[in-house]
Amino acid sequence: MDYKKLDAPREAITRDIDSLVKQTGNIYEVTSILSKRANQISSEIKDELDQKLKEFASYTDNLEEVFENREQIEISKYYEALPKSTLFAVQEFIEGNVYYRIPKKEQDELEEGKDTNENTEDT
Repeated sequence: MDYKKLDAPREAITRDIDSLVKQTGNIYEVTSILSKRANQISSEIKDELDQKLKEFASYTDNLEEVFENREQIEISKYYEALPKSTLFAVQEFIEGNVYYRIPKKEQDELEEGKDTNENTEDT
C-alpha cells in the first residue's frame, strides 16, 4: 500500500469514540480491529524497508571501511518520519477502508436464520 497517499496525521489526535464505535457497536471490537490492522501495516512497512536496505548491505567484515551512503540515510529518515502504524490504521478505519469480519457474530446470525426458517416451516 502506498502510505504517502494516505492522509494520516503525524501525531496522535483526540478522536470521538462514538464515531468509531458506530460501525461495530463495541469499543473492544474496534480496538481489536485497529490493533490487528496496525500490526499488518507495521509488518508491511518493515518488509518494504528491509527490501530497500538489502540493496545497501555489505557482506564484508572490514571494520576499517565504514561507508556512509546518502541514499540509505535518506531512506531511513523517510521511514522514521512516517506516522505510526496505529495512526494509519485509525485513518483507514475512519475512511471505511478496513475490511473486517467477526466470525462469532456471523455464526450466531446463521444459527438465528436457521431457527427462523424452522419455525416458519412448522406453521
